[in-house]
Amino acid sequence: MGRINRHQVAQLGIGLLLFLVPVFLHAQDLAKRLILKDGSHQSITKYEIKGERVRYLSAERGEWEEIPKSMVDWPATEKYEKDRAAGASTPEAAELDKELEADREAQEALSPQVAPGLALPEEGGVFLLDTYESRPELVPLDQRGGAINKNMKGNILRAAVNPIASARQTVEVPGKHSPVQAHVQVPALYINIDRGQESDADEAAATAKPEDAQPKKDETKKDETKKDDAKKDQKAAATDRFRIIRLEAKGEKRVVGEIKVAVYGKISQDAKFVPSTTQMMKGGWVKVTPTDTLPSGEYAVVEMLGKEGMNLYVWDFGVNPNAAANSIAFKQDPSGLQAKPESIELQKRKKQVTGDR
Repeated sequence: MGRINRHQVAQLGIGLLLFLVPVFLHAQDLAKRLILKDGSHQSITKYEIKGERVRYLSAERGEWEEIPKSMVDWPATEKYEKDRAAGASTPEAAELDKELEADREAQEALSPQVAPGLALPEEGGVFLLDTYESRPELVPLDQRGGAINKNMKGNILRAAVNPIASARQTVEVPGKHSPVQAHVQVPALYINIDRGQESDADEAAATAKPEDAQPKKDETKKDETKKDDAKKDQKAAATDRFRIIRLEAKGEKRVVGEIKVAVYGKISQDAKFVPSTTQMMKGGWVKVTPTDTLPSGEYAVVEMLGKEGMNLYVWDFGVNPNAAANSIAFKQDPSGLQAKPESIELQKRKKQVTGDR
């Protein structure tokens, strides 16, 4: 017999490998499963039951192996085989679908859809749902600081005539008209101004020193009690936190409302509140909608701060069906999918209470 050189051995090995690979892949394609009671499984090409043991040909190792019959979950094995024969998805694919669905639901919670193809941004903010040229669009509202006009001359005269009368002050925002004009008379307002504060809190917690992260037991109990009380207060006051008010034109400014300061320090406020309904949404969003149609004019969304009064920084808008298009608006995607707007850096909410003078 002649000697076989290395080249011939290599060719023989490659040929054998090329022959075995399709066989192995074919075996994997035809692989069945024995589902075990512990949740795992064995990939097999065939099996046979001998007494109390199951003998199977492993699709992975190509060898005959045996396990006790009692280890096999026979109902699950039969169901898998029926689903496989019917072309149903495998458990792995079904699990992946569940994960993708969970991710989608989490995404929708942060960015709820307000109209087909139109969703609120994850960054939060204050938005007005408008309709322009028969198409819905989301218009962002900017926050403006209300300056206090103390009406000093009138206050001094009034105090001189009647010392116990209240001093009158007006809260004003600049400009005759808001740069944002709603073309519908019942605009829906979507508000989430806490998203930025949540990020700051998470960042502060991540950068806290180890000793700061381990408070004393008594302090922990007190903090938990305060948090529980705060949650209860938030739920109770959520529907009254944001209100719509009618602004009054005054020269080149608009009056948000009046503040009356009594000589003994008590502060009261007077504003033209618009009847509205409040709906809590997923992801911390709040929807505020007027209960009646709004006449053409100037309005604002105000934040009520409980005992502190009203936040003097407001989100203003106007109502004018004949106004030109708003300069900034997130428009509806015709395909029904939200066109991803450029990332908006959410500014920290400004707050100035009516008691600041």
